[in-house]
Amino acid sequence: MKDKKGNFNVLVEEDREGLRELFEASQVRIEGEEVLEEAEVFSGGHLKEWANLHRHTSEARSIQLTLDQPCHKSLARVTSPNFLDSFSANTTTIDQGWTWMTLLNKLVTMDFKIVQSIHQREIVLVSKWWKELGLAEELKFARDQPLKWYLWTVASLPDPSLSEERIELTKPISLVYIIDDIFDVYGTLDELTLFTDAVNNWEIKEQLPDYLKICFKALDDITNKISYVVYRKHGWNPIDSLRKSWGKLCNAFLLEAEWFGCGKLPNEEEYLKNAIVSSGVHVVLVHMFFLLGEGISMEAVNLLDNIPGLVSSTAAILRLWDDLGSAKDENQNGHDGSYVECYMKRHKECSMGEAREQVIRMIKNEWERLNKECFSSKHFPMCFRKGCLNAARMVPVMYDYDDHHRLPGLQNYINSLLSHQTI
Repeated sequence: MKDKKGNFNVLVEEDREGLRELFEASQVRIEGEEVLEEAEVFSGGHLKEWANLHRHTSEARSIQLTLDQPCHKSLARVTSPNFLDSFSANTTTIDQGWTWMTLLNKLVTMDFKIVQSIHQREIVLVSKWWKELGLAEELKFARDQPLKWYLWTVASLPDPSLSEERIELTKPISLVYIIDDIFDVYGTLDELTLFTDAVNNWEIKEQLPDYLKICFKALDDITNKISYVVYRKHGWNPIDSLRKSWGKLCNAFLLEAEWFGCGKLPNEEEYLKNAIVSSGVHVVLVHMFFLLGEGISMEAVNLLDNIPGLVSSTAAILRLWDDLGSAKDENQNGHDGSYVECYMKRHKECSMGEAREQVIRMIKNEWERLNKECFSSKHFPMCFRKGCLNAARMVPVMYDYDDHHRLPGLQNYINSLLSHQTI
């Protein structure tokens, strides 16, 4: 695709399908692959220009979808309906009643109905568990979104056979959100310090207010239950690692509460180092690793306890997306800072737009690191690496707010799971 001078061939500019494939290929690059970085700029620029000039055509819409949702960084069940719609619109055949597209659509519909029935059953079980847990009644200030929390597990573990794993993983995810709300919008600094100490020592404190005792009991019950499930299925008791991960999370939450409670804004490096932990990704992925049950060894567990690159890059992608400014949670009134804010404090000459561009570059860099870890890591099994990759793919769906402070991507994802229109 390059000429003798090392520039991309002019003829390639006219090959839109080739440009799309080049753009898709550039998304799997790792650190140091400058040619693929050039390929993204070249192909993405020409595709965007063509799509803008022909914006009312179905092909332009299809190209824009490629630019917005490249396959490697997107969830298959989100992008596949768009692909089928686009392909169908651009396909002409002699016999529209019996084509391979018709057969493919029938297969898609069949697969959807099977998977849909599994998810509907899981949603019933998750909703029942959440209601019986009683935290929504006891902690009325906290978020009450079991479906949203469950969707993280559907994205990360899409294999229909992993039903029990999805249900169990929803439980620690729910507590990440609940404890985040406690630290961010409700608890006093003294109460939060006591709670953090209780979690680190894994011992309830009499001085804790009742609402924190209730939260700690739920945390203890869920941790014990998941430890039992893992031990029963895989012969390994993960309770020490699970407890450590919750301690790290509460330490990170407490540090943020101390920073912003006294009006201190850390520099961007300090902020991101802590935010990688406070994102909750490490806690969730530790639980995922043990629930999947493959490749459990002392070496892997020690690595996981210390937040390896596979986990930290996934967490950084989530935190940086969340911090882009459009991702302020619709149900929170607290303030826990953002990378953009910290960056602009240090770089006073920098505008908001420039700070956001910096964050976008950092997200791309973290994707390169995540790709490298997923493709080359020998310490963790493929199922866990795929789970991390899928969690990163879910981030834009969860955090890309529109101008009306809604989440159209999330709504489309829910529709793709729970409803279906044939092509």
